[in-house]
Amino acid sequence: MTTSATSSDGLGLFDSTFSIVSTIGAVLLVVIGVVSLWTGYQGSTLPVIGTELTIITGIVGFMFAVFFAIGAFIMAAFMEPGFDR
Repeated sequence: MTTSATSSDGLGLFDSTFSIVSTIGAVLLVVIGVVSLWTGYQGSTLPVIGTELTIITGIVGFMFAVFFAIGAFIMAAFMEPGFDR
């Protein structure tokens, strides 16, 4: 095995302030995506905005939210600390 593979310290989702905020943002985006999907499945309106969702718009909202959540998780896991260290 190479030395980089044996000395890996894991993902580090809570190592720096940026990673913590990015992880929290990703979790919130997943929750928003699930709410959008469920609201579209039920065919009801969003509680705060008042927009009526269909199953298609619920799926689209879910896919957008999960897409950005995956990006936020990747940033939280692999970005190095910048100017704060």
